[in-house]
Amino acid sequence: MFRKPSIILLLLLIGAGIFSAQAQTYKGKQLVKASLLSSASAVVPGKTFNIGLLLEMAPKWHAYWEYPGDAGEAPKIEWKLPPGFSAGAIQWPLPEAVMLPGDILDYAYTDRVLLIIPITAPKDISATSVTLGGLAKWLVCADICVPGKEEVELTLPVAATANPVNEAIFSEFQKLLPITLAPPFDVAWTNNASGYTIALSKLSAGSQIQFFPLPAEKANFQHPEITTPTADTAKIQMTGTGLLNGGVIVVEHNGTASGYAVQPASAASSAATDLAPVSTVGIWMALFYGFLGGLILNLMPCVLPVISLKVFGFVKQAGDDPRKILRHGLAFISGIFLWFLGLGIVICILRSAGQQVTWAFQFQNPYFNLAISVLVLVFALNLFGVFEIVLPGSASSSAASLADRGGYAGSFFQGVFATLLATPCTAPFLGTALGFAFSQSNIIILAMFAAVAFGMAFPYFFLSANPGWMKFLPKPGLWMERVKQFMGFPLLATLLWLLFIIGQQKGIEALIWAACYLLILGVVCWIYGAFATPVSSMRSKVIALLIVILLIGFGTWYCIGIQFEQSSQNKADNNQIAWVPFSPSSLQNLLSEGKPVFLDFTADWCVTCKFNERFAINTPAVRAAFQKAGITPMQADWTNADPD
Repeated sequence: MFRKPSIILLLLLIGAGIFSAQAQTYKGKQLVKASLLSSASAVVPGKTFNIGLLLEMAPKWHAYWEYPGDAGEAPKIEWKLPPGFSAGAIQWPLPEAVMLPGDILDYAYTDRVLLIIPITAPKDISATSVTLGGLAKWLVCADICVPGKEEVELTLPVAATANPVNEAIFSEFQKLLPITLAPPFDVAWTNNASGYTIALSKLSAGSQIQFFPLPAEKANFQHPEITTPTADTAKIQMTGTGLLNGGVIVVEHNGTASGYAVQPASAASSAATDLAPVSTVGIWMALFYGFLGGLILNLMPCVLPVISLKVFGFVKQAGDDPRKILRHGLAFISGIFLWFLGLGIVICILRSAGQQVTWAFQFQNPYFNLAISVLVLVFALNLFGVFEIVLPGSASSSAASLADRGGYAGSFFQGVFATLLATPCTAPFLGTALGFAFSQSNIIILAMFAAVAFGMAFPYFFLSANPGWMKFLPKPGLWMERVKQFMGFPLLATLLWLLFIIGQQKGIEALIWAACYLLILGVVCWIYGAFATPVSSMRSKVIALLIVILLIGFGTWYCIGIQFEQSSQNKADNNQIAWVPFSPSSLQNLLSEGKPVFLDFTADWCVTCKFNERFAINTPAVRAAFQKAGITPMQADWTNADPD
């Protein structure tokens, strides 16, 4: 992106998910015709030839270049090739600079474009003909944007020799490919805190200059500023932050234009740096915010039920060996770090794949919420004493050792579970820190998640590393069993919250079937705890386990696989504020009429969002202010992932 997204930029992307992408039609008009063309009459084993993806756009519509500019998305093709065939990278002809309302600059193709892709055939081909194809995807825009996709394929014979075909169109667009050889003029790059300066000299007098940049992901630059200090020199200024991998300089002289691919000397190391260095002070401040956010997460309502279990564990261990207490604390901390770093790795992978992800994105999936509900219920039933998980021992002499290992595993899993429930909470400082991290490189994202994990784990490390503080905790006794049972109720409260999210995502019917499944699992836990104990007979254990397997299988198949899956979303709006559902077109209409809009981004799994709406937004004073100022309250609900 050149600059931070604007409302107008967002409005240009309103087509996603609204119109028919497969048919690529709008108001009865076909917007794009996609087809594959070959530069050779036949496939020659072991040889490379070119295939072109031809996109023919309707008048006034445009598709996008390799780097789309302020808005848009480049075309791509997901190949389905016969075994042994390989496809190279797309060769991008020179685009046009298209300036749209709102100072939006796009790099695009109008009318038609042929994207050329080299295809290499294997040396041995037994078939007499081969079919090459794939799924082509693109975005075309005019006043709005409409995504499109189409299965394209091309069947060619296999022969010992081949003749050129489609020469005219391939020649037309090959002439528009950037020249990769050194340009016939001098190029000097300068990189400083304000961005990049590209100085051109020894140009033909009177040359016209254009520059199509290729910034790295998440870089933030202004539009290129081109000046011509003298007749044979020019200067291209790219102001902003991030890494500029290079670009294409187009020089037009006497009616002839040529494009030259250029890159700074440091571009070769771009894969390692990803983005230009950010201020060290800014990074350390953001990491400190992440630490504070993780520390405060311990006080959030999502986490308290599990954290109380760990504190209860410290009470129980008060009289133990200090080294054992430390090992339990480290096991708990390891669980915290495992979850946070694992989540960070998943986010980095999804970002690399082009997905839009944020903190707590996993709670947008109702099946993930159902799985967590199962864990919470099983935890609660275990605390109530419905069942106990007993680790087997091969001999009585090793029972204590196995129990200890089981205890450490329990501490570890409590750490994982606590952080798993922490992700829908956004503590103070955490939003700022994560917002900064998501705009940076993968290394900084992982460092931020490690800082949050360290903040959350710090109190437990301090307590386990200083057992002397245990003396301030009450001594173990009979009361501990009562406290253990009581701790199951906060977990049930967490379960109610998770079921509320599921109901908001998939409707009341899905909520009921999820509850039925949890009821079956409750019966399963009771059967296991009553009839599969260490003192039960082998016959009793076998029958109990068979019933458990049958119940789980039936519940998963019927309650989840059929009923839950088929349940439709039926969300009820019981807010006192008359929220207008968000859509880019609705927002555009209100703004074009000069009406102010209060836009609330929310999600049912976001505890902080719900808290803010109840105590800071949906209040009499705010409602009165909305009415007095003529403000339209609009709500963007992200409970389920929504492209708009």
